[in-house]
Amino acid sequence: MGEVIKAETWRRRVVWPLIVSSALAVVLWFCRAIGGHTTLFWFLNWNLFLAWLPLVFGYWLTVNLKSKRWLNWQNILLTLLWLGFLPNSFYLITDFVHLAPTRDVSLLFDIVMFMVFAWNGLLLGFISVMVVHIELLRRLKRRTAMRLIGGVLVLCSFAIYLGRYLAWNTWDIIVNPGGLLFDVSDRIVRPTSYPNTFTTTALFSVVLITLYYTIFKLIAALRSGNKR
Repeated sequence: MGEVIKAETWRRRVVWPLIVSSALAVVLWFCRAIGGHTTLFWFLNWNLFLAWLPLVFGYWLTVNLKSKRWLNWQNILLTLLWLGFLPNSFYLITDFVHLAPTRDVSLLFDIVMFMVFAWNGLLLGFISVMVVHIELLRRLKRRTAMRLIGGVLVLCSFAIYLGRYLAWNTWDIIVNPGGLLFDVSDRIVRPTSYPNTFTTTALFSVVLITLYYTIFKLIAALRSGNKR
């Protein structure tokens, strides 16, 4: 799991399959827009675009780490950008709250379309996490690296709550840090007043950590089996 992936191999084996998968989601939305004569659910495309950003920042970080230390200011900035945008990838699975029967197309079509968008969000998010995880494994003990990744996924789960329930966005960290800090601190100081904060965060934490652990172990097992 720890070998360096060359740029050409990365594009051929990772980026292009992800582009194909994302293209399927966008094509489904366009088919819905044309067939239903409406741009309903257009935000799915924007959320999918945001889901790509963590992978871009994660790969950029791995390239920089070949020549610069992690504590270099550029790598610190890339890590923060990766961490700041990472919740957007997993956030796509919460878009199912918008799913409801309409007169535009069949509900089944919308279910499939939402599923494909959610699948791409999870796929992009987990690959992005795995890219950073591999870099951590080169520098830290396996258990320490896994705990850090677990902590990242817990933060993502809390960010999903902030986005879905309080409508905070990634860029609000810069645009409105005061308001964001107030909402976060208020839930820490008065946890009993906001039960949804911890139930939602716990739910997504368990789901994301379990799914990532499963995928990581399966890929490691398959790679070790191919080397025999």
